[in-house]
Order: sequence, then structure tokens, then C-alpha cells
Amino acid sequence: MPTRAVVCVPTYDERENIEPLVRALGEVLDTTRDRVLVIDDGSPDGTGEIADRLAAELEWLDVLHRTKKEGIGRAYLAGFARVLESDAELVLEMDCDFSHDPSDVPRLIAACEEGADLALGSRWVSGGGTVNWGLVRRLISRGGSLYARLVLGVSVRDLTGGFKCFRRRVLETIDLDAIAARGYGFQIEGTYRTLRAGFRVVELPITFVDRRVGESKMSGGIVIEAMRQVPVLRWKALRGRL
Repeated sequence: MPTRAVVCVPTYDERENIEPLVRALGEVLDTTRDRVLVIDDGSPDGTGEIADRLAAELEWLDVLHRTKKEGIGRAYLAGFARVLESDAELVLEMDCDFSHDPSDVPRLIAACEEGADLALGSRWVSGGGTVNWGLVRRLISRGGSLYARLVLGVSVRDLTGGFKCFRRRVLETIDLDAIAARGYGFQIEGTYRTLRAGFRVVELPITFVDRRVGESKMSGGIVIEAMRQVPVLRWKALRGRL
């Protein structure tokens, strides 16, 4: 049977989360035609080994091992390349730490099956929101999305969101090799390139829950990289280089 969807899950030191997440995805996916791809960046805590053990048990789970941590953007690009070698029609991104609810995955898949080219789980549309975030983090996230939206001149409200479902043709059309951002600027650039290529992007409300175990990978450097990348993207677009 052809593969319908592959959920790409990048990991680095997620030993507490990887097995519960994989098993939760198995409950909501149609595992006769959907798969999960764990992309582990050489986690020193043994996340990759746990993923291998699960893959030996679950025929719908694959593991891609990378030798070092290079940022979430590089991990996703490696995962996309692997998926595009298969016949999968839909490619999803999601975090490993349960900040993205596995029960929302079927909604993203359905949106693309109903005509969207990119379905984006959005915190900042009506019905969306966050849980366990302080005021400063909410201001940074909402302010960053507003800043990117205004500079880039687009209507998508959650440009920094990383819970997505792409149609295969989107990833085959946009120049993945040209994406410069390694951190969370990758999310802004991926969505912007999708819009610039004329694809239809829809936002579905989600509730983003701060990770329940482990440490956040967010840092000031990641935020600065993303904000610096935004005017560069606009400059490239205005000169027809995007």
C-alpha cells in the first residue's frame, strides 16, 4: 500500500519522551499507510538507541541517525530528503516533547487531504493558545510572529510554528538546499518559501503545551538568528532571488 504520511520527529536528548511519543503517534495514525521517522542528532543520553529498539518492534517506525547536533533546521532537511526517497504524499513536522499534541496530527493530515498544500498548527489564530508559558515567552513568540508577518508582508499568524503538514509537491518545488536558517528561523523560511511559490497555506488552531520533561532547546541565539533572517528573506524576495 502506498505511504500516505510520514511524521518527522527530530530528537536530541529526549530519552524520557521518545517512547511515549512514538506510541502515542501509533494510536492516532493509520499505521498501515502512515509512518514515523525519528531523526536523532547523536543524542548522548541514548535517545537514538531507544528509537532503534522501538523500530525493531514497530514496522512503521524508521530511525535516521546523524553524527552531531546541527540545529533543528538541518535535522528536518535530512528527514525531508529521506522521506522524498519514498512514495509518501504528506510530510509532517512535530516536536518530540509533547508540546505538539499527537491527537492533532490527523487534523493536519485531513486539511492537506482536503486541499491545503501546507497545514500549520497555529497558536495565534482564534481557538489556539499556549499552556504553561510565562508572560515573557508569550510576548517573545507573539512579537516574533508579528514582526516576521509585517516584514515579510504575509497573513500567516504563526510563522514561527513548527507543527506542520506539507504536501510532497511543496518540498519538491521549494529550494530546500537554499534554506539558510539552522534554528527556529527554519520554520519562518520554510513557510515563507511555500507562500512565495504560490501554495495554499491554512492555519489550524492548536494548544501548545510547554514540554513536560527535559530541557527546552530554545535559546537567545536561536531567537536572534530567526529575527536576523527575516529582513534577509524579504530582501531576497524583492530581488527575485527567493
